[in-house]
Amino acid sequence: MDLDVSSDASVTAAVEHVLGRFGRLDVLVNNAGIGSAGAAEELSVAQDQKVIDVNVNVLGVIRMMKAVLPHMRAQGRGRIVNVSSVAGLVPQPHMAVYVASKHALEGYSESVDHEVREYGVRVVLVEPGPTSTPFDAAMVRPDVLMPAYAQQRGTFAEVMADSIKDGDDPATVAKVIVAAVTDAKPRLRYPAGVTAGRVSALRRFVPARIFDKQIRKINRFAG
Repeated sequence: MDLDVSSDASVTAAVEHVLGRFGRLDVLVNNAGIGSAGAAEELSVAQDQKVIDVNVNVLGVIRMMKAVLPHMRAQGRGRIVNVSSVAGLVPQPHMAVYVASKHALEGYSESVDHEVREYGVRVVLVEPGPTSTPFDAAMVRPDVLMPAYAQQRGTFAEVMADSIKDGDDPATVAKVIVAAVTDAKPRLRYPAGVTAGRVSALRRFVPARIFDKQIRKINRFAG
């Protein structure tokens, strides 16, 4: 069935359809979304808003959660899986608004999980690394390109293409989502894929200055 996470009416209709057919709603997986590519200065506020609104990262996931939580809470059981990203843990130049939305998703999910846990409902995060999908084809890109960021833009395109080409099979992420749904004692965060697991560990244990240098090295920035 069709579902537009940027539309209150579409979200309400989808939830009512599921409840009408099955009589209950046990699992919500928030996975719809779009990315962003371009220097923060190049993207317009309207383009930033499109990412934050349409993307499951912020307002889309909020709409879906508000629609299902009353039913899950009333039945005393439910699992919400929000697909975040390693970008919810680390910076990524030329994807600033996407990264910001994923950081917001992390904080929102963790906060709501504390609110609903006593009602038998859990909110958990799945954090994929680079995955072999057409993700880059659907990114919001600047309407106006600034010469100041031309070199960075070219490098970013190469880095992104390489990461997707060598990314995890989508089935890897799907298996982690199934685990997040079915674990009797769920964890808050589930890294999905080799890169995601490595980045998650590095973020927790590597000193900030060294981590900062690594980000610049990966993105081929000077200094």
